[in-house]
Parts: sequence; structure tokens; C-alpha cells
Amino acid sequence: MSLPEILLWQRLKGSPQGIAFRKQHPISGYRVDFYCAAAKLVIEVDGAAHDMGDRPERDVERTKWLEAKGYQVIRISAADVLRDADAAAQSIVSFAARPLHRASGAVPLPVNGEDLA
Repeated sequence: MSLPEILLWQRLKGSPQGIAFRKQHPISGYRVDFYCAAAKLVIEVDGAAHDMGDRPERDVERTKWLEAKGYQVIRISAADVLRDADAAAQSIVSFAARPLHRASGAVPLPVNGEDLA
């Protein structure tokens, strides 16, 4: 794990706010940096290497594949984690904890502007 990943893991391990995360989690042929099963959320920490060579294209394809399988993907820059790891972790935990981001099912939306009763 890179330094930004270590700093983030120190804050995500232990189920903050009751939200469990896994590090270096395998999904099919991929290994994601962090994963929250309750929200079906993948967190990727992008350092400078993600800007080099064909890596940007591979990251786009990987994200598309994960999203097609029903995963939500958050990409966070390593620089942001290094700048304020606490804020980065809190943002991730807050996102995962929001009911609309849970994998438990879709929330029905009003049809044609009608209210749900």
C-alpha cells in the first residue's frame, strides 16, 4: 500500500460510524484499494502513476466495468489524502452512510411530478 492508502486505511479500519471497509479487496480480476460492501462502494486512491502511459484509459475501463456490475466508484487523489486524510476519510464514510448510496435497493421516485403516498 502507498502512504496515502495507509493513511486512509488507518481512518477507515474499525468500521467508523458502523460502516465496514475492506482494503485491497478482490473483485473478479481486479483488486480495489478499498471496498464497502454495505454500499457496494469502491474507493480508489489515485497517485501520480494514474496519470502516466495508458493508465488513465485503463482506469476508465475499469471504472466502467465496475459500474456496469453495480458498484459505485469513488476516485480520490493521493494529494487530497496527504493534504487532509481525516477529511478524505470522513467524506468517504459520509457518502457510504447515506441511505441513497446503500446497495439494499432502489428508492422509487415520483412519476410525472406526483407525490408518493
